[in-house]
Amino acid sequence: MNANKPLQNVNPAIQVVRNQRVVISTDLAHLHDVLPKVLIQAVKRNLIRFPDDFMFQLSLEEWANLKSQSVISNKADTKRGGARTPPYAFTVQGVAMLSSVLKSERAINVNIEIMRTFVKLRQLVIEHKDLSHRLDALENHYDDQFKVVFDAIRSLME
Repeated sequence: MNANKPLQNVNPAIQVVRNQRVVISTDLAHLHDVLPKVLIQAVKRNLIRFPDDFMFQLSLEEWANLKSQSVISNKADTKRGGARTPPYAFTVQGVAMLSSVLKSERAINVNIEIMRTFVKLRQLVIEHKDLSHRLDALENHYDDQFKVVFDAIRSLME
């Protein structure tokens, strides 16, 4: 694998499963430039570091749902080690723990970028909530003539 391969944008790799932001093991393997089975083997050798709130295996239904959203390829990717069983989902804590299991320079850089992205997403959620509260206050203050404007803003926020 190529340690000097440039890092990709990690934003698309972050998914929501079970109301948690996670990165799927196949995406993590791709970002780390290792085969998925190599990543999972490293994790399984250190399973004590990955409790259920750090990592969990997708159910068949969750896996099918992600496949239908084209988040995960429907075809087995033999070059990248296509899976016959559902992949694993890593929470932000699980992604951080990976840096202690995958010790290459690339793994460190990938984990830094993923952690930064998780932090940015958390900040966006906080800002979105603040904006929503401000919009509610404005909407309560002004009369119905601005309802269309507020409805348009809310649809853009969604």
